[in-house]
Amino acid sequence: MQIALFQPDIPQNTGTILRLCACLGLAAHIIEPAGFPVSDRHFRRAGMDYLDQVSITRHVSWPQFEEWRAAQGCRLLLFTTKAATDYRDFRYQTSDILLFGRESAGVTDAVVEAADARLVIPIAPGLRSLNVAMTAAMAAGEALRQIRNPQG
Repeated sequence: MQIALFQPDIPQNTGTILRLCACLGLAAHIIEPAGFPVSDRHFRRAGMDYLDQVSITRHVSWPQFEEWRAAQGCRLLLFTTKAATDYRDFRYQTSDILLFGRESAGVTDAVVEAADARLVIPIAPGLRSLNVAMTAAMAAGEALRQIRNPQG
């Protein structure tokens, strides 16, 4: 199981997600361009000393990430508010990549089209979205729960 961030633009969220990856033993991918430098103090503070404990791969562009993914044979699962499939109803695999879009703009049409599945975390009507770090934690938790207990 891996987590990929498409052009993240809030360093605190990215640091928090990388900390999550370190704690859960998940590989992380950052698809550039990011909206902040890796030396950003907010990014470093959110990731704390966990940044040295996570496997991070930086991809210089979406096409480069897609080339890498094709070579690996991994499914790409896009988490988006514009999906119809509830993330709890989806069957995850250990080789899946959970993809989360840019906080300010989501993902491009090319990313939507490339996704093997588009999943949503249902929220109360009238509300816009969850924080991306919260979404990543919920998605990873459900995916790992299913993988560890495939019957339920």
